[in-house]
Amino acid sequence: MSRSEALERYRELPVPGTTEEHWRFTDLKDFDPEAFAGNGAAAEAPTQSMLELDVAGVVTVTETGIEISRAPSEIRFEPLDQAHSRLGELVGWRDDKFAAHNAAVWEHGLLVHVPAGLELDRPLYVRVANAIEGGSLFWRLLVIAEEGSRFSLIEEYASVDPSLSGYSNAVVELFVEQAAKLEYVSLQNFSRETWHFASHHARVERDAELDWVSGGFGSKKGKVRIQNDLAGPGATSRVTGAYFADGEQHLDYDTFQEHIAPNTESDFAFKGALRDHATAVWRGMIRVEENAQKTNAYQECRNLMLSPTTHAVPIPGLEILANDVRCTHGATVGRVDREQLFYLMARGLPRPEAERLIVRGFFQDVLDRIELEPVREAVTAALEARIPQA
Repeated sequence: MSRSEALERYRELPVPGTTEEHWRFTDLKDFDPEAFAGNGAAAEAPTQSMLELDVAGVVTVTETGIEISRAPSEIRFEPLDQAHSRLGELVGWRDDKFAAHNAAVWEHGLLVHVPAGLELDRPLYVRVANAIEGGSLFWRLLVIAEEGSRFSLIEEYASVDPSLSGYSNAVVELFVEQAAKLEYVSLQNFSRETWHFASHHARVERDAELDWVSGGFGSKKGKVRIQNDLAGPGATSRVTGAYFADGEQHLDYDTFQEHIAPNTESDFAFKGALRDHATAVWRGMIRVEENAQKTNAYQECRNLMLSPTTHAVPIPGLEILANDVRCTHGATVGRVDREQLFYLMARGLPRPEAERLIVRGFFQDVLDRIELEPVREAVTAALEARIPQA
């Protein structure tokens, strides 16, 4: 990866506009990546985590540096070397302005390399914190799960102060090798003044398993890309997502499940709730290559509208080149059931509490898919906290 070439390409590419299909519903006319500085005085300490965890390794990242405060001796849990042979293998930068920007200027990255056959009984934890007013944070994560390894990795994005503005640009590459299992959790809870752009790309090999949880609660606007390549026979991936946007928030998810090998399976389920003037965009594509016979793929995105002024745009898609597959998808946008709300309020519950129960019921099947109990509890609490108390 050449930083100078990436920088030149970043400067050549314009900020995406709404005339481009994948940006049609996300207008970046008010965003200038050059307006954010990479230096300044950092705040004293990150905010409290969403999670209460007993972890095996801990990393904290801000605009000013990366600190590894705990690391398991059996694995490589260390700052990422920009010369690593697998860096940039999954996320290309030649046609993506934000990926090019990251490739050109990132400074703080982490390598997580778990050797073959090793099982970690406690998760690894990474906290990425926006700590400078008007700062830009470029983050890079490279994960290699060798054959037969099993472990969990939790990545949390947050702002030190809820009033901070900033620009976050993250690239994550996950390699799940033969018969390995990776539980990957990515929770985003930036301030409402932070622009957040991210590309997460995984490659899952023969008989390997990826269990991915994505949570979106903060940020102002941006786009998150999620791609799974089912590259080996018997590979499986499960992606579970939950988001809640309110105020003027605008969340945009672009997801891609690519089935390359035969007998692969992917299961994608996203649910979101919106209130006030918030917007959510989801564009999901399942692609089945010609040789990927016996594919079993599913994707759904369902949205609950808590205010009449919200807007949701779910766009599912299928591109199937094989002839012996099972692929299905679903997308819905609905409002709170008035009868359910009336029933609960008629039994003495105030409206906020009634809405909280309805929201929890809406998300319950997605929450049940989250295997790690502390993560499930944190996501549940984050969702319910967005319902006003009065």
